[in-house]
Amino acid sequence: MSTMQSMRGQLLILRSMQFANYATMVLLVTFFPLYFASVGFSKLQIGAIYSIGPFLSIIANLAVGLLSDRTKNLRRILTLVYFMQIVALSLLMPQKEFGIMAGIMAFFYLFQTPVNSMLDSVSLLAADQMKRSFPSIRMFGSLGYALCAVLFGYLLKKYGSDLTVILTLCTLGVSIVLSLSLGNFQASLRKFEFGGLWGLLRKRETVAFFALIMVVSVAHRINEGFLAIAMREIGADDAVIGYASLASAVSEIPMFFLLAKFGHRFRELPLLAIASFFYVVRLGLLSFSNEPWMMVALQAMHSLTFAIFYITALRCLQALIPDEYRSSGQAVFAVVWSGLAGLIAGTLGGWLYDALGLAYVFRAGAIFALVGTVGFLIVHLRRGSV
Repeated sequence: MSTMQSMRGQLLILRSMQFANYATMVLLVTFFPLYFASVGFSKLQIGAIYSIGPFLSIIANLAVGLLSDRTKNLRRILTLVYFMQIVALSLLMPQKEFGIMAGIMAFFYLFQTPVNSMLDSVSLLAADQMKRSFPSIRMFGSLGYALCAVLFGYLLKKYGSDLTVILTLCTLGVSIVLSLSLGNFQASLRKFEFGGLWGLLRKRETVAFFALIMVVSVAHRINEGFLAIAMREIGADDAVIGYASLASAVSEIPMFFLLAKFGHRFRELPLLAIASFFYVVRLGLLSFSNEPWMMVALQAMHSLTFAIFYITALRCLQALIPDEYRSSGQAVFAVVWSGLAGLIAGTLGGWLYDALGLAYVFRAGAIFALVGTVGFLIVHLRRGSV
């Protein structure tokens, strides 16, 4: 087999893995809460299960990231975490008792939460080596999320919520099979040294980058965590809430395509400031929305907020962290993006919701995004003046 054919095969595998991963994500984010409700769990119990993820992601991402860079065997570690997820869900299937299911889900999240950062790590390394753009790979995750949101919604409506775990086992089965054929894109990298990684993370520029990422990520997590609650509060049913998720996923795809073609022409920090400002607009408008259709329409801004912000942030991360520390750097990014930001958004948002109402939750998110906008502009101007 020629090198060109091998690269094409690896590109297909990576795109398929992104597709399968986000097919799993749509089940976890959208349909697992409905499955737990069908078992008889209260909203408080479901919330408790989902609060486990952000905390465990801090531990899991750092451990897996360091191990991947240290061993230079990210692909086999990825296979292992898929296998452990399958074990966890197999144990979950016959269970109906809350305590046991919560424990199994904690075990599941320990291996599920690092997957996104690991896939992004290997996709970034592969894209660089294959002279491809990362968005041209990552966009297949959005495609998987959008298509499977419709497909799984139809299947679960027809056959019932008990099918949720079986569908998740299927998507994980596809993922583990694909991971077995994944190439070793870390083989040619320099030796990992912990002192070198610590030196990079201590740099003022790196600290400022991660601090601003966390600030804007809080805004993103507030939208993600409280949108469905807000929609249900104003009378939206599950189908309309599903349309909001679909609008978000579909809107990402053309933006990923445009970023793949033209994103490299623009500097990272101004783009991050622009995306942060669109978060201000998105969350500000959400705070005044009083109709479900308005909230669904605003989710189309996902392309101008998340798509631009996430892809550009990873470009910036590539410039700050060398490839031999790619998995560790990506793990720190994931801790900031989902772990710490998720804990802050959940705690602050929950307190504001109880004290002042949902409108103030979204307004707080807009303030966080505004701080990020100003911060990225200041860092850009200071860099330009040096």
